[in-house]
Amino acid sequence: MPEEQAPEDMQHCERCELCKQRNRIIWGEGNPQSSLMLILDNPGAREDREGNPFLCGTRETLQLGMREAGIDIHSVYVTYLLKRRPTRAYDKPATRAACLPHLQAQLLQKQPLVLFGFGNVVVEGLFPQKEQASVKELRGSWHEFQGIPIGFTYHPLAVRRRPNLLRFFVEDLKGLREKWEERGGRSF
Repeated sequence: MPEEQAPEDMQHCERCELCKQRNRIIWGEGNPQSSLMLILDNPGAREDREGNPFLCGTRETLQLGMREAGIDIHSVYVTYLLKRRPTRAYDKPATRAACLPHLQAQLLQKQPLVLFGFGNVVVEGLFPQKEQASVKELRGSWHEFQGIPIGFTYHPLAVRRRPNLLRFFVEDLKGLREKWEERGGRSF
């Protein structure tokens, strides 16, 4: 999937401590005109180092789940809660709060019909006011973020480590496809 360049004014963001870890910003990838936006926690090591988003286990598992659910990989846009890959410990709540405006700017610009988040980091980042919010608690139903329906499932790496989650992962992605089609979305 082609990577979308970060807007000029965001390329050298210093809002959080991740800027000191010397990683580049990964704004998003895939179809920038898609009405379906997938949100992962942060870019992975191999995609950041090599510039190839489909070498990591996250991508392989995500693609597998999407194929099984009947979602064309070319019909989605993938973005991240954190726009840089953390390489060492960092202040998670402060960093998530600093990065959230970037995601909100993307939502305003792209106006997706449906959002879908992967993993507890995304849940916690989007709903910091919910105590003990987790994928386990939120999956299987639809919620709202900035007026847009959002669903959640397990992070692809969790599914990779625990293959018994694959069935739920695919089920959730099928629900995503149905919601997206219900709202007028389509594969390109």
